[in-house]
Amino acid sequence: MKIFFNEAPEEVTQNTTAYKFRDSVDKNCDVIVLNGFPLGEDKILKEGDRITLIQKGKVPSKDELEALLIARHTPNIHKKLKNGKVAILGLGGLGSNIAISLARVGVGELVLVDYDVVEPSNLNRQQYFVEHIGMKKTDALKNILGKINPFVNIKTKDVFITKENIDFLRESDIIIEAFDDAKCKAMICNAALKNFRDKYLIASSGMAGYYDSNDIRTKKIREKFYICGDFEHEAKEGDGLMAPRVAICANHMANLAMKILIDEIE
Repeated sequence: MKIFFNEAPEEVTQNTTAYKFRDSVDKNCDVIVLNGFPLGEDKILKEGDRITLIQKGKVPSKDELEALLIARHTPNIHKKLKNGKVAILGLGGLGSNIAISLARVGVGELVLVDYDVVEPSNLNRQQYFVEHIGMKKTDALKNILGKINPFVNIKTKDVFITKENIDFLRESDIIIEAFDDAKCKAMICNAALKNFRDKYLIASSGMAGYYDSNDIRTKKIREKFYICGDFEHEAKEGDGLMAPRVAICANHMANLAMKILIDEIE
């Protein structure tokens, strides 16, 4: 009978249990993840099961690491995510959170686009650290993502995006608009919808303040075009951007991108 151990095929006999398999490999492993969920009690393994063994506190080898990173995934989705290519335009509160979520789930290629540097007022909602102040956001975020998942191919574009310099977006499956500025949002959305009709576009509108979290939602505007947010509370004087709602909106966008890669793209 064939199962998958750390994502590699493995032959076991019928009626082999998860604990018996663990004991045959390494009795010191504390955690057994079966088909994306940690076991609380022994189970008989079935054809095609995916099992991962983890020893708490032990740093795995690089050969083992990728399998351990995806151990908690729903089975059979990693290949689709690894084949995915996502461009993130703007690496502020939305973009930095989106990039980290997509790196954690194992999206194969992320294109990070921004022209700015990290400054202190970014730290209230953006996924940078004091040590990154003064660094280009592209460089800082690439550094962070490399520490989270070294198997993601990170490409950076340190440019101010205009409709004249976006041809590189043809290489991505999904384009994510993550700008703060309304004019930049409109420009990139209009340009993407006109020039890249075969691509998925995810944009944002309304995540300022500390209003009800449940007002933030994902809305399909038309085929392959979605907007996430509450569609009302834009950042303005007296109504700033803060980490909780920005991160909620960002993860709506990241979750949608993941769902598209898994369910929509062959």
